[in-house]
Amino acid sequence: MQDRVYPTLAEATRIWARIGLLSFGGPAGQIALMHRILVEEQRWLGEKRFLHALNYCMLLPGPEAMQLAVYIGWLMHRTLGGIIAGVLFVLPGVVAIMALSWIYALYGNVGPVEALFFGLKAAVLAIVVQAVIRIGSRAIKNGAMVAIAAASFVAIFGFAVPFPLIILLAGIIGFFGARAGLPAFHGGGGHGKVGKVQVDDADTLLGEESPDHTRVNRAWAFRISRVFLVLWLAPIALLFVLLGPANVFSQIAGFFSVMAVATFGGAYAVLAYVAQEAVQNYGWLAPGEMLDGLGMAETTPGPLIMVTQFVGFMGAFREASGLSPVMAGTLGGLLTTWVTFTPCFLWIFLGAPFIERLRDNALLTAALTAITAAVVGVILNLAVWFGLHVVFDEVRTIASFGLDLDVPVWSSINLAAAALVLGAVLAVFQFKLGPVTVLTGCALAGMALAALGWT
Repeated sequence: MQDRVYPTLAEATRIWARIGLLSFGGPAGQIALMHRILVEEQRWLGEKRFLHALNYCMLLPGPEAMQLAVYIGWLMHRTLGGIIAGVLFVLPGVVAIMALSWIYALYGNVGPVEALFFGLKAAVLAIVVQAVIRIGSRAIKNGAMVAIAAASFVAIFGFAVPFPLIILLAGIIGFFGARAGLPAFHGGGGHGKVGKVQVDDADTLLGEESPDHTRVNRAWAFRISRVFLVLWLAPIALLFVLLGPANVFSQIAGFFSVMAVATFGGAYAVLAYVAQEAVQNYGWLAPGEMLDGLGMAETTPGPLIMVTQFVGFMGAFREASGLSPVMAGTLGGLLTTWVTFTPCFLWIFLGAPFIERLRDNALLTAALTAITAAVVGVILNLAVWFGLHVVFDEVRTIASFGLDLDVPVWSSINLAAAALVLGAVLAVFQFKLGPVTVLTGCALAGMALAALGWT
């Protein structure tokens, strides 16, 4: 690659800004976008190195697409490059979700806005079902993976087993299954080919060797860890000391910090955990509102997990603690984003130098495979839970023999919502329409049904 000039930090910043503004469509679309721009167009790195970084990010808690951006930014331009890549990947979503949160909180009960989100719910449900099938087709390769996926669904849907525990157990099963030499836990996991064009590492700017700055330096690792630990944990400690653990801001900081370290398997799996806790335990918002927030995140650039900013906004908006509701909501949303994404930089800057030494590791791959299989069951739980609250106006809980099961009240079925869901499913699976097209069509359909008085 002697005929190509290594990009300056300013040139790389423009490319990361472009990626951040174009990163629609959830993690799968964002990863494909980065592959097209960074591997196929810019030739910064090749297929093998890209997938190695991606598989490491899949093993981390939090949003894998954003962490992949930080990893590649760090590979190209050290720590500052990683920070710029991560911030620019997230920033458009922060601005968009905040603006939509203000509109939703202030005008959400106004007829046209309410009708628009009525339609979005149907589209979101179809997209979540699509995610179950897409991830399942990659992860469910044998009977052992089917068993892990089924067990995770039953555990979270029927027994309300905490999501982090499910993922931890799946990783342990995969790790020790591979270590024991069981065939079901060998043969790969994570991601196969990402883009249409396959680029060899040797034909890229980074080449096949790791840059000097990626070598393990324990002194540097401890310094960077201290910096990001203070940035992440100091605001949380301050809130608990000044406001107490029962204050909504302390609860937001504590909950989303736990989420940042305990949620594996991608955005949809994280959303299952958020829905379980924020809706059912904290009562920050209703199930339908969680779907509205997911609709916002699906139609704006940035990580899908930006929906958590909406959750934090609504929680603080409704428990303003002496502030104006909008000010409280804004601070709650920004606090959520801070404690959700700051740890992502820590995981990359601390772990990536060590991971660069492991281009292939069978035990890590097996753990990833088992975790991904468990995530299929968790996302299926999310789809069923969303479906119950979209199509039915009433859902009741059956609790006996350890079961904690949500079942629909059949007489409360919402025929308009059911019709929209059916239309969205056909658009996604039969006509292969993209998520933005489906979301836009369902939003318009929802407004049309409301205008006719059929909602």
